[in-house]
Amino acid sequence: MTPEQKQLITLAHTKMPFGKYEGYYLIDLPEYYVVWYSQKGFPKGTLGSQMQLVYELKLNGLEEIVRTIKKQYPKPI
Repeated sequence: MTPEQKQLITLAHTKMPFGKYEGYYLIDLPEYYVVWYSQKGFPKGTLGSQMQLVYELKLNGLEEIVRTIKKQYPKPI
């Protein structure tokens, strides 16, 4: 398994750790919220990188890929 595949599997199982949408899977965050973060600035570290990836996926209409991965790999790696 490539590092990119592992990254997507981890992303599929990561939940928002704080704020209004605490407990939501990152891929399920509302688009306006992710866009707001893109304008405000993503958090530092892994969470910020994951949110930036979610932003790119949503921007290109590819979030269903992550939802499919979550179903295929029910446990994070």
